[in-house]
Amino acid sequence: MLVLGEIIEKLKDVISESKQNRKVFDKDVAIALNIPQATFATMKKRNSIPYQEILEFCAMKKISVNWLFFDQAIDMLKEETDRFFQVRYFSDIRASAGGGAEVFGEEYEVLKIDKTIVDTILGFGAAKKIEAIHVDGESMEPTLQDGSIVFVDREQTDINKEGIFIASTTAGLFIKRIRQKADGRIELISDNKAYSPEVLASDEVQIVGKVVGNIESL
Repeated sequence: MLVLGEIIEKLKDVISESKQNRKVFDKDVAIALNIPQATFATMKKRNSIPYQEILEFCAMKKISVNWLFFDQAIDMLKEETDRFFQVRYFSDIRASAGGGAEVFGEEYEVLKIDKTIVDTILGFGAAKKIEAIHVDGESMEPTLQDGSIVFVDREQTDINKEGIFIASTTAGLFIKRIRQKADGRIELISDNKAYSPEVLASDEVQIVGKVVGNIESL
């Protein structure tokens, strides 16, 4: 449990630096936070932390809120943050043999994946624009199972390179192997042989990105 008295003592240390290390009192903290002294005294007695005023003070003084509230050093936070790779996860979007959303919207969650997994299993490498969506249907089995989550590199859109891609069409999002035919049309190929290839005009297909990894479930 956070205790206002402990936070005040840290604030006094910060304030004393600008006052040539002279002794700092609770009233000085109240003034720095722009809170009436009587109100501040009542807040301290009730352990009612003035978060908004403290956050504004931290922003002005460029102080780490994590250090003030939780004793977390900036270097420690950076090291912990650097361990993870953040992926935008569009949980409501499905991609398969049609019926999916035509474009990625703005509603997404953030998945934090350990970089060890990213580098050794999913193989993202230095990719920067990784997003995740669901596979819907059996058209890419056995390679990709119905309901699995695929990771998409939005920077890889060259279909001349082998792989599985996400394609946006007028019928929705497709997840297929994609090949351009000699006449310029685009062929969408399923790994499941029960599904016949689909051929579309080149202007009816927009490559969203390349599938660079997958997991069966979260």
